[in-house]
Amino acid sequence: MSFRIVVLAKQVPDTRNVGKDAMKEDGTINRAALPAIYNPEDLNALEMAIQMKEKIQDAEIIVVTMGPGRAAEIVRESMYRGADGGCLISDMKFAGADTLATSYTLSMALRKLSPYDVLVCGRQAIDGDTAQVGPQTAEKLGIPQITYAEELVDVDAKSVTIKRRLERGVETVKAPLPCLVTVHGSAKECRPRHAVRVMQYKHAATPSELAGATESRKARVQANPKLQIQEWSAADLNADPERLGLAGSPTKVKKIDNVVLVHKEAKVMDASDQAIDGLMKELISTHIVG
Repeated sequence: MSFRIVVLAKQVPDTRNVGKDAMKEDGTINRAALPAIYNPEDLNALEMAIQMKEKIQDAEIIVVTMGPGRAAEIVRESMYRGADGGCLISDMKFAGADTLATSYTLSMALRKLSPYDVLVCGRQAIDGDTAQVGPQTAEKLGIPQITYAEELVDVDAKSVTIKRRLERGVETVKAPLPCLVTVHGSAKECRPRHAVRVMQYKHAATPSELAGATESRKARVQANPKLQIQEWSAADLNADPERLGLAGSPTKVKKIDNVVLVHKEAKVMDASDQAIDGLMKELISTHIVG
């Protein structure tokens, strides 16, 4: 049996463009009002998963993403960079999920996907910045976890060794498999798309996407299992509806503020050593630096 690496990735709204329509009345994000991107630290996680695959013979990478139908693009983007396949978890019952409901849903999907050897995800998503989903998922699955991973040191059939980023330095830890690893943004950036893989997987699709596709695309995907992205609903996961979406989310967002930082004053100085020395002394004396 092959070594299975599962990457938990998320399509997130680009929070660099938050406007007045970014939040709905129920306190959830209005994703339709914001452009969707691949969560940055999940890309770091994908890169670490590819590095693991390069160290283990017969390893495969499966990407799992939870979201609306358009989130299938995350699976395709991952396949362009080195993943072997993926699964979209999509159902209106999942809408409005906080970290508790999200981790429950992911844990149910991973039980259905089992067996797996390593789970890898970004430290946190930019639309929440909680860093809770990865650890909560590991707890629900009852497996060890390594957080804030910065570098893959080694991996084999029984364990993974990771260098992790801490507030005041780094440490190297080893955990038995199966294990969940959350990857820090300081880890190696994900490799770019590979042109050959783009041509191979550009027609990959979920059943929902195929429903509106051309007959030629349907035939192409049905003839090639590698192009078939799985799609699971709440019913497929046999999940408790009281623990999904808004119903299973005790966290409520009251409001979102768009904070814009503006300068209050400007200082003009020449490029001399004396001017720079004076500026540094001023910054230190006012405790801006140092």
